[in-house]
Amino acid sequence: MLPFLGEMQSPWKRQFRNWVRDLWHIQGDVSQSADLDRLYREVEVKLGKVDILVANAGIAEFLPLDAADEEHFDRVVSVMALLPVRVKQSVESSQTELLDRFSNWVVGQRRPLLWGSLVVIAGFGVFVPQNDLNDQFVKYFDESIAFRRDTDFTMKHLSGIYAIEYSIESGESQGISDPVYLERLEAFSTWFRAQKGVIHVNTLSETMKRLNMNLHEDDPAYMRVPESRELAAQYLLLYEMSLPYGLDLNNQINVDKSATRFVVTIANVKTRALRELTEGGEAWLRDNTPPAVHATGVGPSVMFSGISERNIKSMLVGTALAFLIISGVLMVALKSFKYGLLSLIPNLAPAVLAFGMWGILVSQVNLGLSVVVGMTLGIVVDDTVHYLSKYLRARREQGLSSEEAVRYAFANVGTALIVTSVILIAGFAVLSQSSFGFNAGMGQMTALTVAFALIADFLFLPTLLMALDGRKAETRARDGEIDDDMGAVLEGA
Repeated sequence: MLPFLGEMQSPWKRQFRNWVRDLWHIQGDVSQSADLDRLYREVEVKLGKVDILVANAGIAEFLPLDAADEEHFDRVVSVMALLPVRVKQSVESSQTELLDRFSNWVVGQRRPLLWGSLVVIAGFGVFVPQNDLNDQFVKYFDESIAFRRDTDFTMKHLSGIYAIEYSIESGESQGISDPVYLERLEAFSTWFRAQKGVIHVNTLSETMKRLNMNLHEDDPAYMRVPESRELAAQYLLLYEMSLPYGLDLNNQINVDKSATRFVVTIANVKTRALRELTEGGEAWLRDNTPPAVHATGVGPSVMFSGISERNIKSMLVGTALAFLIISGVLMVALKSFKYGLLSLIPNLAPAVLAFGMWGILVSQVNLGLSVVVGMTLGIVVDDTVHYLSKYLRARREQGLSSEEAVRYAFANVGTALIVTSVILIAGFAVLSQSSFGFNAGMGQMTALTVAFALIADFLFLPTLLMALDGRKAETRARDGEIDDDMGAVLEGA
């Protein structure tokens, strides 16, 4: 076996391999201690010891043979022996030494690390569906904020702060006095009062029932809707005339008395429960009333709950599409379908780990958390691209094995990945201390995602690369052995 350290162009490399079957070329620079260390490691692994060492490095002054006199020889030898040529040596800091040790450990433990990483990712992935896409706006504020304390007091002792409103049409002018219409309102309010989280229902039918009872000497038996349209209209007129000066029913009844306002006050519920209540009321109207009475639930709370749901889903779908597009771009940039597709795994792993842990600890994803995957996608992809590009450079340009390529990638980008990740984690950890839950949750989830991205790029990605490329190398080696055996058989024949 003849190892060779130095620069060798591809045509010469192929020609040498044709001349010397056991030639082993190691590309490197003898002035770089890292290349010399790599040479020693590979020689020790493949040869065990060195029988003969030929070190051919220096300067030369080329002359015709008949012109090379004793003076020329002495000059060249003197320059080589005495001239203080200083070669800049790379100083290995403690960080580099730690990274070298770490990369050697990763190479040595690649199989346990790979299977352990897969088990951990799959385990956390099981808890990702535990996250509920919900917002609870009041709980965005910490209890140290006066608004939060006042709101909690209001909901506990007075009423809720969320409301769903419907405009219930009768289908005709003055139709709100129709007992049939009032009975529908009463049935609708009865259904809402039976729903969880509903505190109060404000409807015209309740007012008419109380008027009917009051005008019958407060007899509870008359706590019902008036029996005739005329009686209901008289009650309504009497009620309007009895209101204090400046007050009217225009906030509850439209001008031609064809529709009324139906208001449902609810407790501090999550946005999903609010949407379900709103949609349930709309479904009840469709199932129990004619088309003219059908209505849509509205209100600021309903609007924001819809915005929250739409934004969360759009963010998650958009991020999934971004993953696919980025993988396609990497296929082109890395000139490899395999590595472009492979990049999906380490890019997705941090999000799966972070949301899996969040599902275990919190189990609620709000609007602030939905933007985390898209926001950290650039950071995660950037780390993966840097590592993959250095790995592929070592494999393609320097002809290194997958194990040495992993060491090369750690040596070149390991420190940068650690420094940038630590800075980002520290910055978002500060944001996570905010008293506004929207910012705090986003900071916590982002710090988690960046931390998991660093762990995935240091433990999972290199072991995955070695597993795939190592298997490919073994296949090629077996094919080469088969070709040699066939050649020997043919020569013997």
